[in-house]
Amino acid sequence: MIPPLKDYLWGGTKLKEKYRKETDLPTVAESWELACREDGRSTIENGPAAGMDLARYIATEGDRVTGTHSARFLYFPILIKLIDTAQDLSVQVHPSSNDKNLGDGEYGKNELWYVVEAEPGATLIHGVSRNVTKVEVRQRIEDGTILEICNRVPAIPGDVLMLEAGTIHSVGAGVTLAEIQQNANTTYRLYDFDRLGRDGKPRELQIDRALDVMRMTPSPRFTPPPPQSFYAEYDVRLLSSCEYFTVYHVALDGRMHLFAGRDSFHSIVLLDGILELEYPSGRDVIEKGDSIFVPADSGPYWLRGHGRFLLTMV
Repeated sequence: MIPPLKDYLWGGTKLKEKYRKETDLPTVAESWELACREDGRSTIENGPAAGMDLARYIATEGDRVTGTHSARFLYFPILIKLIDTAQDLSVQVHPSSNDKNLGDGEYGKNELWYVVEAEPGATLIHGVSRNVTKVEVRQRIEDGTILEICNRVPAIPGDVLMLEAGTIHSVGAGVTLAEIQQNANTTYRLYDFDRLGRDGKPRELQIDRALDVMRMTPSPRFTPPPPQSFYAEYDVRLLSSCEYFTVYHVALDGRMHLFAGRDSFHSIVLLDGILELEYPSGRDVIEKGDSIFVPADSGPYWLRGHGRFLLTMV
């Protein structure tokens, strides 16, 4: 897949320099590895459908390529990103699907973060540190002390955070992470460090809407299961399995057989290494930063080599 790239003002250069995202943009904040949206669509790079964007491919081939589990949703259910931060993101919150301000059929946004890289001292905000009220949060936004009630945690490579809709959050500077989320992009900003946009004006905040959907109690600690290390040539770690997506981290040192059945497509994002991908009709070589879309009901395929990747299904 060829991802659409986003040059938001807080982005860095690691996705260009280390993850092979080719672009004339000076910075890349987000690389949308699996995207089927009006504001960004992945494009198929090779094979019979080369040049098609993902939405056109699905429309041409039918729902069978996304799988029976995706049929539960009104449209393509997930969005997968690689994110690189040179500055702190705004302190923000995403609504759930029942938010009254969303359009008909629009998804809310539950998401998972997997920390790929982090500079020393880098942090993440995940929820509030104690019970708060709307009145207190609004006051702290006005006087610039909102960070004092945020639950700030160190960003450590390999860590996983599940952010349910309504969780206040932010990614600090110096972090590269993978984000697997519902296919939505509605964000309500509460605080933006008095930062100016590229137009020289303060960036818009959506305080009232944010306070309407924000969880006012600390988020429960999320602990993924330990790796399954009884395979000879790879370790598999289930990061999360929820109604929206299932995500595994795989560390491969050898050969691995996979099977894409009728239930779901497979998305593979290679975080490190070089792998050979073999399937009944051919083979490809994938490198760090590459993303592969395996249609549902494709049957068996194999990966060989040394590398780490995220495997996502619906």
